[in-house]
Order: sequence, then structure tokens, then C-alpha cells
Amino acid sequence: MTAASSLRSLFEQCRDMDASLNERLQALADGIRRIDSAFAGAVDRIVLRLQKSGAGESAPRVGDPMPSSILPDAGGHLTSLDGLLRDGPVAITFHRGHWCPYCRISMNALAQAQRAIAPGRGHIVAIMPERQRYLKEIKAEAAAGFPVLTDMDNGYAMSLNLAFWVDDEMQRFITEAGRDVPSYQGNEA
Repeated sequence: MTAASSLRSLFEQCRDMDASLNERLQALADGIRRIDSAFAGAVDRIVLRLQKSGAGESAPRVGDPMPSSILPDAGGHLTSLDGLLRDGPVAITFHRGHWCPYCRISMNALAQAQRAIAPGRGHIVAIMPERQRYLKEIKAEAAAGFPVLTDMDNGYAMSLNLAFWVDDEMQRFITEAGRDVPSYQGNEA
């Protein structure tokens, strides 16, 4: 079995686990560490860099008001946070993209959560820096009944201190895995 097929099998196993999201993500991280220790080391270095820089420390916390936003959804329709809030409370999640296995597992868990919270008028909205085509793909794969919005160029995420720079080492790993992030996101940044 090749590393790529092993990673695909691991992803599917973790995605389909009857476990909490944290347990699924930890199982994925542990499996990746076994299959590709070099990639796991690169992830560890990024996490350490983010921890040292305080990334996300000034971002809004659960319950804090979010700055207003108007972003296009998977169909290109503009969606405002204020408009979503008129229908009830909203949980906002940020994801790297459809190409990220952690994000895909999270989207599946969020789709399950949305079905559970919908009767209480709660809503989820996911935000990614990708073109609409890829938003549609991840939304369909997860059977997500909530809006998936595009934050092209990460403008909204940057305003919240949630965007971070991906170093050359990680860019190389992503490219070697066959992921064309510049094409997905519509830019080289």
C-alpha cells in the first residue's frame, strides 16, 4: 500500500468513526505521525511557531460579538452575519479548505451537529478562503445544511487574527501530496 493510499484509508476511517470530533482528529494526527513522520514534524513546527507568536490570542472567543461581514456563499450569493443572526444564534467556523483532511472531518462533524441544533434555531456557518467550486464540493461531501462562505484572500480571517503564513517546507509537502492550493484559493498567497 502506498503512503497516499494509506493516508486516504486513514482519513476515511477517522471521518467515519463513531467518536467525538476531538477523538477523530487525534486519531488522524496519530495515524499521520505513523505513516509520514516527516510531514508530522513539519506540522509540529508550524504549531510551535503559532504558539510562540500568540496566533489567535486576540481573536473573538465563544460568546464574543463578531465583526460584521458580508461574504459570498457556495452559490455566489452574498451572506451577511447580521442576516444570519436574525434567524437565531450562529456558530462560525474557519477552515483551510476542501483539500485539508482535518477540515473535511470537522465539516462532517459540524453537519451532524447542525442537525442536532437546528430544532433550537441554532445555525452554523463555515468560512474558507476557497473559490465557490470547492465550497460546493466540501459542502456536498459533508451533506452540510449550513452556509459555507468564501473569504477570498483571508481578509476576514486576517481581521480576526486567524490567518497564518504557511512556510516553504509545508508548501512543499502540500504540493507533493497533489494539492494545488493556489488554484483552489485563486492566488499564490
